[in-house]
Amino acid sequence: MRTLRSYVAREIAMATALVFIALLLLFAFFDLVEQMKDLGRGSYQLRHILLHVALSAPNHVYELFPIAALIGTLFALAQLVASSEYTVMRASGVSLGRMVQSVAMVGAIFGAATFAVGEFVAPPAEQFAQRLRSQAISGIVAQEFRSGLWIKDGTAFVNVLEVTPEATLRGVRIYEFDGSYRLRTLSFAEGAEYEGNNRWMLVNVASTNFEEQATRVSRHDFRQWQSVLDPSLLNVLLVKPEKMSAWSLYSYSQHLRENRQKALRYEIALWTKMLYPAAVVVMMILALPFAYFQNRQGGVGAKVFAGIMIGLGFHFLNRLFGHLGLLNDWPPFASAIAPTLMFMGLALTMMWLQERR
Repeated sequence: MRTLRSYVAREIAMATALVFIALLLLFAFFDLVEQMKDLGRGSYQLRHILLHVALSAPNHVYELFPIAALIGTLFALAQLVASSEYTVMRASGVSLGRMVQSVAMVGAIFGAATFAVGEFVAPPAEQFAQRLRSQAISGIVAQEFRSGLWIKDGTAFVNVLEVTPEATLRGVRIYEFDGSYRLRTLSFAEGAEYEGNNRWMLVNVASTNFEEQATRVSRHDFRQWQSVLDPSLLNVLLVKPEKMSAWSLYSYSQHLRENRQKALRYEIALWTKMLYPAAVVVMMILALPFAYFQNRQGGVGAKVFAGIMIGLGFHFLNRLFGHLGLLNDWPPFASAIAPTLMFMGLALTMMWLQERR
């Protein structure tokens, strides 16, 4: 059984690698076409575009893993069926459960690789890609709204107009409120530099204090500012939740909850990130029922096409449930796991129907 498991694993791994190369080249081409429209803006040159495309590749690897594993497994099994090797395996006493176990073990390795890429490689690469593009085009790393970034910091609201590549801030406005939500102090600083331990040095600060019967204005060349805002939090704000690491999602969700803000979007993204490796295993198990189909019921091309459609269906269903959970305030875990459970149910149903024949 060990020899058989190794053989099946090798066939699936080789087929999946070929599919990965094809899909990555396709998506890299799409990225290249998308970025070419900004060629010449600011100092955004061809070398920046090529580097941006290369840095976007790890995120595509993470997103495409379930689809590539499904298509690769389908292709490998279709080849085994075409050469009657699969029939010999089953006739030799290899049960469906053993085949599921063999495929699941390969899927577990792929799932671990998916989590490693999604946690340690793709997020920093995506952050660097966004910084590179923004810096080359406008010299600004982030500008979430026309008025800049907005962050809640305890009883204060902070507006940052620009973030530079060195993680210094420009155009910082700090609105401080009291316990009754009355504006007490409005401060404006031309810039701010991070000093460590959540301390910033504000430069050219003008503060307006709103007292009971009057207002008082004060000016300082430099002033220290203690804030939850730090460079790591800025990195989180530069990337979409779906492209962040699980640890960053957890930390930022905690930050939002502590400040009594809604963290549902980040919690759904966190659970989706944690459950995504399991989707790789489910997609590979879903390929098993196709091994029962004989060549007269569709060749390799038809099965691969079916795999592409199923993989795309899973990808879009995953996004759909994320949006539905956000709109309807569903539990984050339920929103994240629902597509995987649906496709697992489909796989088990198809295998049960095939076994009855």
